[in-house]
Amino acid sequence: MEHYAQARLEALPARPSLKITAIVAATAIAAIPAATVFAQSNAAFTVVETGRGYERLQDAVNAIGNGSGTIAVAAGTHRQCAVQEGGSIAYMAAARGKAVFDGVTCEGKAALVLRGREASVSGLVFRRMAVPDFNGAGIRLEQGDLTVAQSWFLDSQQGILSANDSDGQIVIDKSTFSGLGTCEGGGGCAHSVYIGDYGHLRITRSRFEKGTGGHYVKARASRVDVASSSFDDSAGRGTNYMIDLPAGAIGQITNNWFVQGQNKENYSAFIAVGAEDKLHTSNGLQIAGNDARLAPSVRRNTIFVADWSGDNLDIGPNNLGQGLQGFESR
Repeated sequence: MEHYAQARLEALPARPSLKITAIVAATAIAAIPAATVFAQSNAAFTVVETGRGYERLQDAVNAIGNGSGTIAVAAGTHRQCAVQEGGSIAYMAAARGKAVFDGVTCEGKAALVLRGREASVSGLVFRRMAVPDFNGAGIRLEQGDLTVAQSWFLDSQQGILSANDSDGQIVIDKSTFSGLGTCEGGGGCAHSVYIGDYGHLRITRSRFEKGTGGHYVKARASRVDVASSSFDDSAGRGTNYMIDLPAGAIGQITNNWFVQGQNKENYSAFIAVGAEDKLHTSNGLQIAGNDARLAPSVRRNTIFVADWSGDNLDIGPNNLGQGLQGFESR
């Protein structure tokens, strides 16, 4: 899995930097321990700091409690879930892409329900998450900071879903979101990534593809940075926007690659700003250095950036394919 995600990202066309060096450097995941420090254990879940192994993920989480610690997740398929009530916990695969959480959710929400001080997730796979209210996710973040690195979210109703935390920060780096989203529920759509009113969302070097409804990224965070990532909607089904900032946001959407496919619930724009309400200013939101086009077989006219906010967006040079208009005020 790791080679697949990296190969796809390396195939993207080169684009100008536009501050990306600073952003990518800020997403370094040095705080997550390397696999080489993992204590030897035959258990499914090992608390690295104590070396103690557990067969239930919830027991490992409870052992850390309100403190700080790292849980090494062994390779294999884990049909378990856990709720983090406090503390600071790093969840890390002993072998990247080999530790899979498959189809089991806690509280009818997600494989990991996080409401502690902070959490880090690295190298894990989340797949086939589904719940009756159609919001089944790999990760449900209810408060605190979250860092996700080199992880996969596959074939679920939702990848990552958050509540509101205006002081919180979410960082997603070098991760893949595939086969996610649905508009089956009566309460609205689920999305590949759906972030509430957070302080800051940063997505870098990640891939979004094969959406099955909703948006690829929907975020009400006051600041949103999406950089050096790919949005391949060519095999999407019933999808909507690539990036939706429904409440407005500052930040930047830079050096990304977008392809819009044929099968859309709404093909009227790639990026939407302020379409629902205006919680935050969008003055200075930079959208530049991106490559956007329709899939080879698609013939239509559409808009790259649709704006409802009326703020002064900073729309820089973007490489747009045939059928795309750069900006429209709505």
